[in-house]
Amino acid sequence: MITAKENYVTRLIENDYIDPELYGKFDVKRGLRNADGTGVLVGLTRVGDVHGYDIIEGKKVAVPGKLFYRGIDVNSIINTAEKEKRFAYEESTYLLMFGHLPNREQLKEFASLIGSLRGLPRNFAEDSILKFPSRDIMNKLARSVLTLYSYDESPEDQAPENVLRQCLELIARFPTIVAYSYMAKKHYFDHDSLVIHVPDPHASTAELVLKLIRQDMQFSTLEAEILDMALVLHAEHGGGNNSTFAVHLISSAETDTYSAIAAGVGSLKGYKHGGANIKVMEMMDDIKKHVKRWDDKKELAAYLRAILKGEANDGSGLVYGQGHAVYTVSDPRTILLRDKAAFLAEEKNLSQEFILYRNIEEIFPEIFKKEKGIDKDICTNVDFYSGFVYKMLGIPLEVYTSIFAISRVAGWCAHRMEELISGGRIIRPAYKCVQDPVPYSSVNER
Repeated sequence: MITAKENYVTRLIENDYIDPELYGKFDVKRGLRNADGTGVLVGLTRVGDVHGYDIIEGKKVAVPGKLFYRGIDVNSIINTAEKEKRFAYEESTYLLMFGHLPNREQLKEFASLIGSLRGLPRNFAEDSILKFPSRDIMNKLARSVLTLYSYDESPEDQAPENVLRQCLELIARFPTIVAYSYMAKKHYFDHDSLVIHVPDPHASTAELVLKLIRQDMQFSTLEAEILDMALVLHAEHGGGNNSTFAVHLISSAETDTYSAIAAGVGSLKGYKHGGANIKVMEMMDDIKKHVKRWDDKKELAAYLRAILKGEANDGSGLVYGQGHAVYTVSDPRTILLRDKAAFLAEEKNLSQEFILYRNIEEIFPEIFKKEKGIDKDICTNVDFYSGFVYKMLGIPLEVYTSIFAISRVAGWCAHRMEELISGGRIIRPAYKCVQDPVPYSSVNER
């Protein structure tokens, strides 16, 4: 511990402060964003596309959001799977990895392959998870991914066939790692019974997650269906989202697969990214405590304004789950998940709470415009409803972001393959140094 009289924290803050005006002076694209909010174009991809606005005569024009996986509208994937009464995450993973929809035999073979890879290497669970548990499941997931390097006979081989093998193993193993990490956390930190289930090779990813995190391994068809939908909707979101860009960034350095995917996990853990639904749930708990009548839109609006002014909830001035970097008029994932959540809320006797969510979604855009004094479209994003869905599924709060990771690893792996095959150059953006030259002085002169 630092015991010197000097206040190091104060010095750090002073030394690391940069005048905000300098960003404008040097035309810095903060957050890799242009002045109009659009992203700086830094790469090309065929994996996924996020469409939330058009550029017409040089101006950004908001349009209803669309999400495409390899050129296919995700709405089509969800709606067709629902109509045919089957799960779609495995199909979506195949599509993202290989670029086309599988036929019936290809899908059956792929699902069987993934199922056969669910188990962890010999002694991995005991040595790497149970002996070294973590209070944070995402932290444990990242460490487990890095540890798998040691169990791989060819961890550094970047031939496409070897990286594909590594990717498919990671996609298959993520649910098992997350479930075991959660069970270890429950046992060692919450002093609960240790329950470890053997992964079912014949279960879909959604079914497997519910089986592994529940002591009785039981779930309803509707529960599995809505979790499968959530997994499909979170599997990919273009090359520019923070965690996927992190995978591109790390992969461009030609490092190993485990390092690249662990970087994605670390990024997703952040509250501005995958951890956002936890912030939503904390905010909703606060709203439920302070708004007496959930169906009273005037009372609800007054409290939302207080949150927006930084006078309520955590004082951040943010209404979590509202707004998105790309989507403006609507987030297509929100609409699909929200409509399915209505059925689950009815099954779980939580329809009144669901109405609270719907009311916030309905009234917040106008509140935002009036309070901020700007005519800007803002929509409810998928994080607003995903946490509520996980809550209804009985998934513990500390596992929410890990469910996101179980899904998004498919997109990460597809983008890693693309970077290795087509990237070619290490990603190296510029940072301008704004520190003036300072002469060095000897220690006796300081």
